Amino acid sequence: MTVLYALALFLSGLLAGAINAVAGGGTFLTFGAMTLGGLSPIVANATSSMVQFPGYVTSTLAYLADIRPMWRGALLLAAASVLGSGVGALILLSLDNPRFQSMVPWLLLAATALFAAGPWLAPKRRNAAEAAEGRGLAAPIVQFLTSIYGGFFGAGMGIMMLATLGLTQGGDYHRLNALKNMLATVIAVVAIVVFVSGGVVAWVEAAIMMPGVALGGYGGVWIARRVPQTYVRAVVIAVGLALAVYYFWRNAGA
Repeated sequence: MTVLYALALFLSGLLAGAINAVAGGGTFLTFGAMTLGGLSPIVANATSSMVQFPGYVTSTLAYLADIRPMWRGALLLAAASVLGSGVGALILLSLDNPRFQSMVPWLLLAATALFAAGPWLAPKRRNAAEAAEGRGLAAPIVQFLTSIYGGFFGAGMGIMMLATLGLTQGGDYHRLNALKNMLATVIAVVAIVVFVSGGVVAWVEAAIMMPGVALGGYGGVWIARRVPQTYVRAVVIAVGLALAVYYFWRNAGA
């Protein structure tokens, strides 16, 4: 590993942490940096899931007061997330790199489109009583399906969960964001266990990027107060589209 590559990894983690704190979508940067550096898509995807984990944990801790009143419903959704994430991660490990690489540009396009549509997918305020008590099957079923995507390919997972939780849960944005952060942590834990067991984590790259993600997440709060989210979203969308074009070109030449 060259010094330049190590610096690029750290900076991608730093920017990813900041972008996740402001608008989400930082996975595009960490995944892109590792694949452009020569890692296989499966290893880069698995390692990126591990790299994002510290940010999910700190976000969940910040929302503990919001999660406590709805712990029954949250536990049911967490159980669905464990199952779904495990299925998604195992599906990823069942693929070889050429097959997964052929899917990557389409996954990137879908995640970028979902991210771009985020402002129009904002959850609506609804009655939270039934969801908080964990009643009904719609919420865990939808969360199970969403978690399969999260375990398989994490880019855009947060935006997807906010949208689906908005359809099945009650309460305002902060309640749903609290749930989203907690469930993202659960999905990441399960995926990481599967990926580590499967031997597809690049430990050196992860060790370099994780401090950057942590610092970027902290500094992202400062950015969020000063930089309009529209600009940050534009950067994330541009990166997602550029990576999709790169992989279409790379696959065409393979």
